[in-house]
Amino acid sequence: MALHLSLLLLLLSLISPTIIHSSHVQDPELIVQEVQEKIYNATTRRNLGYLSCGTGNPIDDCWRCDSKWAKNRQRLADCAIGFGKGAIGGKNGKIYVVTNTKDDPVNPKPGSLRYGVIQDEPLWIIFERDMVIKLKEELMLNSFKTIDGRGASVHIAGGPCITIQYVTNIIVHGINVHDCKRGGNANVRDSPSHYGWRTISDGDGISIFGGSHIWVDHCSLSSCTDGLIDAIHGSTAITISNNYMTHHNKVMLLGHSDSETRDKNMQVTIAFNHFGEGLVQRMPRCRHGYFHVVNNDYTHWEMYAIGGSADPTINSQGNRFLAPNDPNNKEVTKREEWPQSAWKKWNWRSQGDLLLNGAFFTTSGAAASSSYARASSLSARPSSYVGSITVNAGTLSCKQGSHC
Repeated sequence: MALHLSLLLLLLSLISPTIIHSSHVQDPELIVQEVQEKIYNATTRRNLGYLSCGTGNPIDDCWRCDSKWAKNRQRLADCAIGFGKGAIGGKNGKIYVVTNTKDDPVNPKPGSLRYGVIQDEPLWIIFERDMVIKLKEELMLNSFKTIDGRGASVHIAGGPCITIQYVTNIIVHGINVHDCKRGGNANVRDSPSHYGWRTISDGDGISIFGGSHIWVDHCSLSSCTDGLIDAIHGSTAITISNNYMTHHNKVMLLGHSDSETRDKNMQVTIAFNHFGEGLVQRMPRCRHGYFHVVNNDYTHWEMYAIGGSADPTINSQGNRFLAPNDPNNKEVTKREEWPQSAWKKWNWRSQGDLLLNGAFFTTSGAAASSSYARASSLSARPSSYVGSITVNAGTLSCKQGSHC
């Protein structure tokens, strides 16, 4: 009887108005601590079966328990954590429905994805049905936009993909982005009143160039020409969470070059992602800024997992690193083209990481440096929980009228 009562109290606390029913969620860092403590203080793993949505993933537990998510879509904007927690996307804007897959880079038609993303007003963009969109040129987003793929299977693939350049407050959620190609040497529209000449693009899945307040969540990314997600040229306030990344070489570049000093202000949170099969390197590769790599699952790499140059601060906490069987590639970390006399001063920390199959993390710098406070964006859970936290990484299968 006492056990049943404690479970009931736990369930009631997890679905309290503060976290589930409120239109304004509390400070995301508090949610990380409060929700996960309630979940993992349960007496046994079996007890979690009585909970409706006790994943321990603070983003998911913020919105996925709501069976009316399709009517409350914009509540997602209150659920971000980490450095990108201020990204509101198209919150409080109109719902824009993508109804066709056709793409015109200069004169997009109403109902197309490009027409929605270039508008000046905030928009929450959703999709009428399952669709594959093969863009003719880069998709140039305007500020205050959410691309929300929940409820449909949406693929942006086979052509140039998403570019977030000198804009702010962008959410990309629930989209499959793969097989992205180079575009350019063409005119592309980026607002209702402006289009311009674009040179050759890199072929990234998602390219963030001078952007801020960006959140990429629950996307599945693979097999692009250059990076899956790259952030350069002074981009900052970014969270990359709950994504599933596979079959790619240079996965994620954060920082343009060793000489690009604007990237010293870059702050990026990389949380709850699954770095899966067929990945080679750059998960991520960092320069200059502050990077919090927390509670991710690394099941594959061929060269290394986390790399960097130009004195980035890397705060690795509660990740699970499964090294490949190749005895020459057990090291998680790589310092790119810098001598030990320089990189031994860089603040790279591994705290609570689970290192498997001979994996090892080469730390450096001051273990208690104040830099880590700047590079910490949320509370890490123990690495033993990574499997359950990341089990639903990537796009979700969401049906209206039921929990997502």
